[in-house]
Amino acid sequence: MTPPQTPYTKDLGEREPIAAMRDTADRYRRLLHGWTPAQFERTYAPGKWTARQILIHLAQTELALGTRARMALATPNYVAQAFNQDQWMEIESRRPGGSGGSGKSGGLATPKLESGTASEGGLSGTEALDALLALITMNRAFFQGLSTTDRATTLSHPEYGALTVDWILHQLAGHQIHHLKQLDAIASA
Repeated sequence: MTPPQTPYTKDLGEREPIAAMRDTADRYRRLLHGWTPAQFERTYAPGKWTARQILIHLAQTELALGTRARMALATPNYVAQAFNQDQWMEIESRRPGGSGGSGKSGGLATPKLESGTASEGGLSGTEALDALLALITMNRAFFQGLSTTDRATTLSHPEYGALTVDWILHQLAGHQIHHLKQLDAIASA
């Protein structure tokens, strides 16, 4: 089977995606082990997400794309929903009880996108890493158990058009590597 082309094909390269997921999870674990809350709040460039936010984004993406693959296998003619990563990060960063905002909307506090440490609401860096590693493990085991026929199952997406479960697998594996490079840059700074 020819590997599908995703926005993260360059990051994945010629690597087998399930093995890449295993290797990348190990690299995340080794790189971020023992980081302090202050280290998780560093960024690789001005105006970019912090390490903690990158980990939250990665966990959210594992959750969303893993669900898409499962839905495609369980739902004939499945149409995936697009999601806005910045809106998801905003929702994740909202404070319980909401202070510092102009009010509440739908029972949720107004978003606060400053440092967002665990004491301000949302996940801590360590919690985000734990969530990510658990979701990578779950998705990797899921994809590893799929047959070639399962991986060829189709779905549609409003932005990308016709996709397969195998495309999702390759997208996830490349996405993990893409953001690992950013976390490597933060660790080296």
